[in-house]
Amino acid sequence: MSPHGNPEEPASAAAEIKHEAPKASPAPAPEDHHGGNVWPLWEVFVRSSRGLSHVHAGSLHAPDAAMALRNARDLYTRRNEGVSIWVVPADAIASSDPDAKGAFFESPQGKDYRHATYYTKSEGVKHL
Repeated sequence: MSPHGNPEEPASAAAEIKHEAPKASPAPAPEDHHGGNVWPLWEVFVRSSRGLSHVHAGSLHAPDAAMALRNARDLYTRRNEGVSIWVVPADAIASSDPDAKGAFFESPQGKDYRHATYYTKSEGVKHL
């Protein structure tokens, strides 16, 4: 997309992508059952307005970061609901196991003070 927003005039990938960290290169594309290459999977995060956090919007396949960014813009911000888009190679994301959430997220023994579950509300304070 050109700096003026015309999708018919391509701009360089460097103008579209703001790199704040070293460039992550996705793994080479594996071949599908027809002998063609399968594009790597990218996770898309969109920030809807200034000051808000980026939220996971979905996933898409693309050959590189520039194409993933363009496809994410076209797919997830068609109605001008985004001000910023991040695309991340899916294989670069590490996550916890949802089945082990109890052991992973529970507080260690003796650390109950981290949660204010046993405090009582003061009678003179009305805004709490």
